[in-house]
Amino acid sequence: MSAEPRPGTAAGAVGAGRVPPPPPAELRYGGKYSKNPLEEAAFAAMVRRLPSVLSRTARMAWAIDRRAVLLLAGCQLAIGVGAAVQLTATANAMRAVFADGPVPIRIHQALPALLVIAMAAMAGRAATALSSYADGRITPLLTTEADSTLVEAVCRIEAAARAEDGCADRQEAAEMGVVRSHVMVQDATRLTAAVVRMVTASGVLTVLHPLLLPLLLLAVVPAGVGAVLHARVTYETHYANVGDRNVRQNLRGWAASAKFTDEIRGNTMTGYLNFWYRSISDRIDARTLAAAPRMLKIVLISSAIGGLFLAATWAALAWLVSSGRIEPAIAGTAVVAVQTTLAALSQLVIYGAAMFHTSLYLADMDSFLDYAAERAPKRGEVTIKRPVTEIRIEEAVYRYPGKEEAAVDGVSLTVRQGEILALVGENGSGKSTLARLLAGIFLVDKGTVCWNGQDVTRLAPDSLGVLSGLVPQNFAQWPLSVRDNVTLGQPRETGDDLVWQALDAVGLREAIEALPAGLDTLLARELWGGSELSGGQWQRLACARALYRKAGLLILDEPTSEMDARGEHMILEQIKALAGACITIVVTHQLINTKIADRVLVLEHGRICEQGTYGQLAAGGGVFAELLALSNDR
Repeated sequence: MSAEPRPGTAAGAVGAGRVPPPPPAELRYGGKYSKNPLEEAAFAAMVRRLPSVLSRTARMAWAIDRRAVLLLAGCQLAIGVGAAVQLTATANAMRAVFADGPVPIRIHQALPALLVIAMAAMAGRAATALSSYADGRITPLLTTEADSTLVEAVCRIEAAARAEDGCADRQEAAEMGVVRSHVMVQDATRLTAAVVRMVTASGVLTVLHPLLLPLLLLAVVPAGVGAVLHARVTYETHYANVGDRNVRQNLRGWAASAKFTDEIRGNTMTGYLNFWYRSISDRIDARTLAAAPRMLKIVLISSAIGGLFLAATWAALAWLVSSGRIEPAIAGTAVVAVQTTLAALSQLVIYGAAMFHTSLYLADMDSFLDYAAERAPKRGEVTIKRPVTEIRIEEAVYRYPGKEEAAVDGVSLTVRQGEILALVGENGSGKSTLARLLAGIFLVDKGTVCWNGQDVTRLAPDSLGVLSGLVPQNFAQWPLSVRDNVTLGQPRETGDDLVWQALDAVGLREAIEALPAGLDTLLARELWGGSELSGGQWQRLACARALYRKAGLLILDEPTSEMDARGEHMILEQIKALAGACITIVVTHQLINTKIADRVLVLEHGRICEQGTYGQLAAGGGVFAELLALSNDR
């Protein structure tokens, strides 16, 4: 009996009569806008980044909670003073213990120093606890600030930039900066604490004998170099996996979403998706495992060198005692000082490497934020007011990033208040792109777009958005309440009258009233307590959003593609009823619906090839008439 193929393998993804699927394409994080921080600097320069990361962490924390920062600083100082006091008291206790005389008398003489050691240790533990408390006050707010800054940058980036090469990968890489911000303050606190303890302990050690500290430093420096090199290899692996990890994350969302269950099951895609997901995961794991021998080599070499120098340190201490160069009491203090300094140096290495690692991810986040700032709308601050009486576009040319052929090529057009303009054409003819240019969502590469005679590049983007109502072809199904899905968080009154008016206009009142909580119902079935609408109901709700805004420019891109005949008729009647108060742009493949338009524009390869009324174009024998005949040929 043959074994069953493992789910997720190529064999498991193949059904009867089908060949195995090809593996996913290998993806690399690269392109025009990719930027690897490791390529900017050599090893020494990267190590010098640590002070700047500490300074940045301090500035961010200071802006969030000054009292907590002052508490942290005070705790670090207390920890350092406590360490110095403990070592000094240890020396006094050792002298008393190793002095001549009866044991009880020597212990009695050492007792004050021992009490000081105990009190200093208690103070150090209290300072450590208070330091953790201060970190707990700062870290959540700092992480939220970093996360919010990234989300805000993504939301404010120019719409066209989202299609640029590497934008999504850079965003995914920047997300790691947010993740690392969660431990940034803690690592910085432990690093500075280690520095303070090392300085105090090494000062005592130097006083005891100047030979001990250099040997101890030599014992720890190889571990520090090894830790930084280890972090560098880890980041190189992370950087190599950014592209694949980004695709895997997206695929996981699609595969796990309840919205695509029917398509996955109906098209028997389960085996293929598992195979695809495992293939990408295996590739990511292979890169990670390939780096393991390098990491092992770094750790072994650095540990071996450090171990030799550490052995030399203890040998030197033994020689100093045996040769009488330091007395036994001082030797006992030296042992404690060596242990304290070694622990502090080890902590310095561990958290210094962690901060170095963090600096690489923060560099990714900074790079994306700089990119987002560069690609934020470069527009003016002029505010346009109602009514929108005219939108004019002249010799407009627009190319999507990385494309040679223009999506809109030399289009000139004027549309006025009260006019319904329909845009039709085959897929890829430039209809939706032209609508985005008219709305000021995209800016032309050549030519001009003017609202009420004002070039949109001089207008504040938000002032355009306030006067626009947009139903895009791919509209969002927000996991919000029905009310917020209509108002989009911008209510125009305290009550719900306008919300119900918009819902009535698209015929959704009965459906909404039937939901468990009416307007307060959460529209997300995958969340606890949520409900779901049908595809056609969601499209009606998207239209209700646009109608609610009472916009000066109303753009509807395939607004009735998922509706039944009754819903479609209702929406078209509403468009006609509202037309007098706004400029209406309808993008559609349903040519019969263009009868409501005052003018129909037919686009082909980004250009206007025909325009006129429905009747004129239907009888004109051109592209429109051809498409109309094809739509009627059933």
